[in-house]
Amino acid sequence: MKKSLLAMAILSAFTGAAFAQTSVTIYGIVDAGINYDNGGSVGGRNWRLQSGQQSGSRLGFKGTEDLGGGMSAIFTLENGFSTDTGTSSQGGRLFGRQAWVGLNSNSLGTLKLGRQQTPLYYAADIIDPFRINQAGNLQAAFGYGLYLLDPLSRSDNAITYTTPNFNGFSGTLLYAFGETAGAFSANRNWSAAGSYVNGPINIQVVYDKATAPSITLTTNQAADFARYLNVAPTPAPAIDVRTTFVGGTYDFGVAKAHLAYGDTKSELGGSSQKDRNYLVGVSAPVGGAGTVEASWIRNDFKDINEGASNQYAIGYTHALSKRTNIYTSAGYTKNDSNVRLNAASLGESDRTFQLGVRHLF
Repeated sequence: MKKSLLAMAILSAFTGAAFAQTSVTIYGIVDAGINYDNGGSVGGRNWRLQSGQQSGSRLGFKGTEDLGGGMSAIFTLENGFSTDTGTSSQGGRLFGRQAWVGLNSNSLGTLKLGRQQTPLYYAADIIDPFRINQAGNLQAAFGYGLYLLDPLSRSDNAITYTTPNFNGFSGTLLYAFGETAGAFSANRNWSAAGSYVNGPINIQVVYDKATAPSITLTTNQAADFARYLNVAPTPAPAIDVRTTFVGGTYDFGVAKAHLAYGDTKSELGGSSQKDRNYLVGVSAPVGGAGTVEASWIRNDFKDINEGASNQYAIGYTHALSKRTNIYTSAGYTKNDSNVRLNAASLGESDRTFQLGVRHLF
């Protein structure tokens, strides 16, 4: 009897130690609000209840297991959903936002395998005063909206390696397999990124190359790029995309300055079209519980007559607690006659207004 009790005590001790070295966290965001848009639909102005205006609504699981020697196993599974309807917001994928497993070493860096947010996604999120959401969304403007699309935003079948932090410097490499039999380069995506974060300074540099036909263009994008590249609009053009992004922020304490530049080249056969983007923004704390954000973004197709767009946005976020806040934003996009950024028709201007609530858990 005493031996049995002793064995059970030893087993319990080892089991407790194993559990203590492993942790799994359930987290999420629930976000919904009212949205007004006068140019985003061919039917005209529209009021609607919309999910994920400030942050995409999600349910996630992330975990780590201590393997000893400064090494740990890590994973993240993240589902995106629409709060207004309760449906998936990632095309029916169970974990469409993220689904990866990897290893992390304090001295060697981090290796991850699976569906992942790209270095371009992370850099844009850090630099954009609106955190790639709301009326000032950088992703929706840079590259004529290509930054929103996979694989520039998220890549399937991806391997990433991130270096340890060296006095503020770090780097990331991503390679996403195309998995097309007999065509190794088709559908693949790769990128390289570097960052420097030290005190008030945050600098991000990314180069990304996505090979056709991995990008699925929206209907308007397909029609416009077909015209810009002088190809038939149907089937939708399968374009290669090369993009370079450079951005930085500097925190002055009373306010943070945001600057970014993007150079995107879309290619199909012997045709190509360059698109250049600029962002100037600011974010500032107000009254202890609030933050004001504002930005100007320019999207300019080179060699396209009347091919520029200017997006202006301002927003405010007010914390009700550590987990809950309300927010509002307003935006105005002025399009030249040959573009329709944020709008349904060429040359149409767009006005949008948002008001909502976000809860983190």
